Amino acid sequence: MNEELSFRLKSIRFDENYQPADSTRITTNFANLARGASRQQNLRNTLRMIDNRFNDLAHWDNPEADRYAVELEIISVEMSFGATESSPAFPLIEILETIVLDKRHNTRTRGIVGNNLSSYVRDYDFSVLLPAYNADRAQFGTPDDFGDLHGKLFKQFVNSSTYKERFKKAPVICISASTSKTYRRNGNHHPILGIEYQQDALSSTDQYFAKMGMQVRFFMPPDSVAPLAFYFRGDLLGDYSNVELIGTVATMEAFQRIYRPELYNANSAAGKVYRPSLKHGDYSLTQIVYDREERSQLAVKQGKFAEEHFIKPYKNVLEQWAANHV
Repeated sequence: MNEELSFRLKSIRFDENYQPADSTRITTNFANLARGASRQQNLRNTLRMIDNRFNDLAHWDNPEADRYAVELEIISVEMSFGATESSPAFPLIEILETIVLDKRHNTRTRGIVGNNLSSYVRDYDFSVLLPAYNADRAQFGTPDDFGDLHGKLFKQFVNSSTYKERFKKAPVICISASTSKTYRRNGNHHPILGIEYQQDALSSTDQYFAKMGMQVRFFMPPDSVAPLAFYFRGDLLGDYSNVELIGTVATMEAFQRIYRPELYNANSAAGKVYRPSLKHGDYSLTQIVYDREERSQLAVKQGKFAEEHFIKPYKNVLEQWAANHV
């Protein structure tokens, strides 16, 4: 079998009519919202939150706070060994691309790609491999090679011609801050990303993303209540325009308000020293239905799917490919 990887991209619009494809990871944030009796209202409310937040941050030349709308494309990445159409393909990751609609000029501007990262291999690492590794250990730990394969696969994709032909800039992933760390303001302030925080030590997630070639900075945007984690390559503040950054903040802050209301929909903002906790009780719920416990259970199922259909059957090929791609 050819050890060279090839990638194929598929995209679908995330809007109020979105229906997850059969191959979509059902733990993916946007797919989870599009299930059940409340699916269409969930989607409408989420998209309204995103648009409102974008106009709030992009307030210049926008007196009625209705100039912009954010369109979202779900990008599904399939990976195969070999470049032929008949090569077996495995769903590797899903990411989001923002497109900003300026209704005044009727123009669309492509924003940042990445934003939300969904990955079968990551599900395997965190929900199958890691629990098994720690089953008989007195103290929690991670294997020395934890995240190596996922990191190499991700970097291979971002460095591929498939990525570079479709996207002009490096990805940015935006997720919640780790509840295991303490964060302190460092005095830096950005007009869009807001107040910068620094953590006391790298989290396991930070280390995992580092193997993907990404570093992290934490910012609490204006009128937000908690810092977000931004994982990036290059220069987060210099490589992207204000409009691009606003698209990511508006989109991912909305998701975090839904999924982590204890942190991102809290009724008081983070202070100079911030210790995030999901046990925090002073927060408000959005009008969007979401089952966090079910999502955790599904992550295990999908990690096992990756083990059965990718990790085990391609073990030798993957090990050989990884050894040749340091």
